[in-house]
Amino acid sequence: MSEPNQVLVADRDDASSASGPAVLAPIPRPAGDRRWANAGSSIALAFAGTIVFVAVWQVAAIARPDLPAPSETFAQLVALLSSPLHDYGPNDRGIFLQLGTSLFRVFTGFALASAVGVPLGFLLGGSALVRRAINPLIQVLRPVSPLAWFPITLVLLKDAGQASVLTIGITALWPTLINTAFGVAGVPQDHRDVARVFRFSRPKYIRRVLLPYAMTSIITGLRLSMGIAWMVIVATEMLSGSSGIGFFVWDSYNNNNLPAVVSAIAFIGLVGFGLDYAFSQLARRFDYAGGS
Repeated sequence: MSEPNQVLVADRDDASSASGPAVLAPIPRPAGDRRWANAGSSIALAFAGTIVFVAVWQVAAIARPDLPAPSETFAQLVALLSSPLHDYGPNDRGIFLQLGTSLFRVFTGFALASAVGVPLGFLLGGSALVRRAINPLIQVLRPVSPLAWFPITLVLLKDAGQASVLTIGITALWPTLINTAFGVAGVPQDHRDVARVFRFSRPKYIRRVLLPYAMTSIITGLRLSMGIAWMVIVATEMLSGSSGIGFFVWDSYNNNNLPAVVSAIAFIGLVGFGLDYAFSQLARRFDYAGGS
């Protein structure tokens, strides 16, 4: 008798022969079963990777006693989460309040970068003349470190929080600008020809041709800009020394509280992962090729 997940298949030429060879072929699993199997495998691998990471961390903490052990960091995480919204002054605020301050600055700077980057990207992508005029300036300013911009913005605005927002706006501008220009410039000629045949007005051409085709590139640029913004805010808040998750990291280090530093790193990573995941889902939703 064949196995439950196998079927007996006879070769066509030997079907009439009693002694003909038979081949056991597996029955394909349903798609739902494959998804569950893949999800279970991913969870198991992630769990195994985490165990290895914690083990290496523990060994490093034993070798270097100054490093906090996983157990110390976990205890600190529990302490931070036990009172995440307390506010006892600028130097003693809950971890969620610190994250909220940083996120407000990040989204404000990100909105500024998007408001400039997307329209300017359309202009660069649609006009070779503008592209030749502005591209050299972009290539010079784009590689400048975010921390190099912070003193300039601080002199301009005289406020550390606002300077952090403007620094984010400057450094998060380039991925959105470049990817938007790339998407607009890459619209196929046959799309342009069809729009010309149907006599699309300029607003209709942008709405029906340029924007749908370039949307994936635009969202990719926004996703990269958000990642840069989240990294920059930590650095600028460590320099400004006022509030936010970056200030929390630096203040904990100065107080020799390394478990709190590592705990803050975990929060920074989780929030960054959440922001990136949201943009990845948005990219799939607006995939011009039909992704869902």
